[in-house]
Amino acid sequence: MEEKVLQAIQDEYPDDFSWCYGCGRLNEKGHHLRTGWQKEQTITYFTPEPEHTALPGFVYGGIIASFIDCHSTGSASLALHQKNGHVIGDGSEPPRFVTASLKVEFVKPTPHGVQLKAVGNVTEIHPKKWSVETEVFANGVLCAKGEVVAVVMPNTFVQKS
Repeated sequence: MEEKVLQAIQDEYPDDFSWCYGCGRLNEKGHHLRTGWQKEQTITYFTPEPEHTALPGFVYGGIIASFIDCHSTGSASLALHQKNGHVIGDGSEPPRFVTASLKVEFVKPTPHGVQLKAVGNVTEIHPKKWSVETEVFANGVLCAKGEVVAVVMPNTFVQKS
């Protein structure tokens, strides 16, 4: 049985910001990654599809990097939302983050055909800049780790009609 995040920060993003290929709930072809709290850490689950193959039996590294990226920006959003006194589902719009930098280390080949679990630890660097250290596990084995510096999405990202 696959595990799921029941309360995800991505559920709270407004429609205009819900199109990300990794975590956008409105992107029909996207991964629909969902990030939530598990005690003091953040968590996201993802099961790669057959087209996410690098070599038979193993997941393509770019998918792992994307998983770390979206998990981390969602984690930063969760942390700042909580710092601002909010919880998922309270009706308040969470801050939206974008990636300033992404570093990924592939520790072991990631097996295909199993659910992956990203676990994150969030640290505030500046009120609008957060660091997230993420580890990716397959069957409890650490396969990759990464660090994302995420920044609150600038107003220049908002399209004006």
